[in-house]
Amino acid sequence: GSLVNRDTHHYGDIHRATLTGWRRVWRHTTRQPRPFLTVEPFADCAIDGLIAHVPGGDWVALDNRAAGYDRVLVTDAVFHPAPQPIAIATYAVPEGKHARPTQDLPIALSYVDVVVDGYLREFGEAGAINFFDTTAGWDAPFVDDRAAPRYSRHIPVSAQATALVDAQMHRLGVPPLCDGD
Repeated sequence: GSLVNRDTHHYGDIHRATLTGWRRVWRHTTRQPRPFLTVEPFADCAIDGLIAHVPGGDWVALDNRAAGYDRVLVTDAVFHPAPQPIAIATYAVPEGKHARPTQDLPIALSYVDVVVDGYLREFGEAGAINFFDTTAGWDAPFVDDRAAPRYSRHIPVSAQATALVDAQMHRLGVPPLCDGD
């Protein structure tokens, strides 16, 4: 999710990586006031992202940031240039643990913008488009909150990112956005 945008965190020793056998998916939990991106096992899929050392080895702090997710060891499914051997975990939501986003709690467009801005910087336009193609749940409700961002880690993003988000959501047939008010 937003961790691919380096401006949303202060983790060091970051490396681009590819996780195989998984895809991203939109989910909702009552533990957070908004839907979020997670990952789920999905054969014949690979997703790009970033890996980083957990600051100070403080997994509790990272677990708190990822409240609502389960930490899953994925070392053997990740390809990366970091020195070997290292243990790698992802934060995932097991099937059935959380529901799909709802009209009452739509996905914030400001969240998508931040994620896509990170993908553009890390993986270029092709990588950002691949983000859309390897993420399930684009039929969920979205809210256009760009004028008053609801996303807690919102940061200013490039015009290229917002234009790409708009174009890809149109390409994927995302339902009309509800008003951010």
